[in-house]
Amino acid sequence: MQNNEQPKSIIVIFGATGDLAKRKLYPSLFRLFQKGSISEQFAVVGIGRREWSDETLRSQVKESIQTEISGDHTNLDEFCNQFYYKPFNVTSQHSYTELKEMLHTLDKRHQIGGNRVFYMAMAPEFFGTIAQYLKSEGVTETEGWTRLVIEKPFGHDLASAKKLNDEIREAFSEDEIYRIDHYLGKEMVQNIQVIRFANAVFEPLWNNQHIANIQVTSSERLGVEDRGGYYENSGALRDMVQNHMMQMVTLLAMEPPLRLSTEEIRSEKIKVLRALRPIADQQVQESFIRAQYGQGVYDGETVQGYLKEKNVSPDSQTETFVAGKLLIDNYRWAGVPFYIRTGKRMAAKSTKIVIEFKPQPHNLYHDKIEKNGSNLLVIHIQPDEGMTLMLNGKKIGTTGDTSSVNLNYSQHGIDGINTPEAYERLLFDCMIGDATNFAHWDEVNLSWAYIDAISEAWDEDQSNLPSYPSGSMGPREANELLEQDEFHWWPIEKM
Repeated sequence: MQNNEQPKSIIVIFGATGDLAKRKLYPSLFRLFQKGSISEQFAVVGIGRREWSDETLRSQVKESIQTEISGDHTNLDEFCNQFYYKPFNVTSQHSYTELKEMLHTLDKRHQIGGNRVFYMAMAPEFFGTIAQYLKSEGVTETEGWTRLVIEKPFGHDLASAKKLNDEIREAFSEDEIYRIDHYLGKEMVQNIQVIRFANAVFEPLWNNQHIANIQVTSSERLGVEDRGGYYENSGALRDMVQNHMMQMVTLLAMEPPLRLSTEEIRSEKIKVLRALRPIADQQVQESFIRAQYGQGVYDGETVQGYLKEKNVSPDSQTETFVAGKLLIDNYRWAGVPFYIRTGKRMAAKSTKIVIEFKPQPHNLYHDKIEKNGSNLLVIHIQPDEGMTLMLNGKKIGTTGDTSSVNLNYSQHGIDGINTPEAYERLLFDCMIGDATNFAHWDEVNLSWAYIDAISEAWDEDQSNLPSYPSGSMGPREANELLEQDEFHWWPIEKM
């Protein structure tokens, strides 16, 4: 974060007693406070149904930070004293009237100037209701700025997303709405633009003349754990593809923006989504694979399959794995497949992007290059952060044979680098009014339209879902998806 601004604001967290606030929001705000990235003129108002006091919330915040952050806790008490709690009924007009008075008092006490962030860290069915009450009861009437932060999922499909957006837009303008996708706060996701646009080595080759295919993988070792009820209504397609995976594809495929401004970057991302080749029912079956994890073995222990998980229907058709082939019909990417895959209970926890370059048309060493000797650029998003450029070099000796040479850059290998947690970066961006790494409504709209076509085709197909063993990298059908184009998935768990 190379920004010298110290934003002043009151942050109102709806869902302050929940898991997201404890694991992500409180630690992220504390790191910003420790670094001096936010002004001491700030306050946090926790909103929840529980009858807590200010002291109860402050003790929870302290416990959260001591649990999630190791090392220096200097100024922790000072930080916690900036927190206040308000028991709240989100459907009660009186609660909002009291909140308005409370914020007015805190504005004066901390000399904040009326700047307010309303963060929705709770069940999405209340987002529209809260936004409308904030407007009708005058909570958003302030001398400073107001911003609304929305956690995913933003709707369940295009129709529900439109309904939610209409409700929110009655109270907030588009430039005041920050739809958060924590993947956009990750260091190496933000690095995609720098890798492309700041390097003469890559940008001239970033097209269908030189790139054979692009693969985006986000895999998890964990199953659904205690989230079976939520996952039954979501599935991997809505939980991961509609937001995280599509956002990474747009960053990889976008044209160079005219300048590094929010509007220009968003404009280019939206063009990518508009250029996605529409898929009809039959094409869905040919281009997208879904599956469920079955029983398998992790570290010598047997784990159960998805259908045996808590709160999961024994005849569930919910997918825990998705692989797909996206085609972008524009001049730069015509004919280049973008392969995506995401799943639970897979062999490795990893998010990686693999750009496979085309072989040279006349390679003097074609008979000496190893079978998997393609030139690759691998962008490591998590858990390791960095990139690897895979080239071919001469083997030591007299044979003249070649071997793969990996040039590695690791962010964790640099002294002094403390990569900001994604939420830390996004909270700061919101407070300074930088919406570049948040999703615009047009992105959400186009993404849902594409995903809905897949969902509808799957709803009509009642055949049994393929299964893949827990601890594998997915079903064989996912491999066949690439084999039909004479490609294969690169083994990200070994890179």
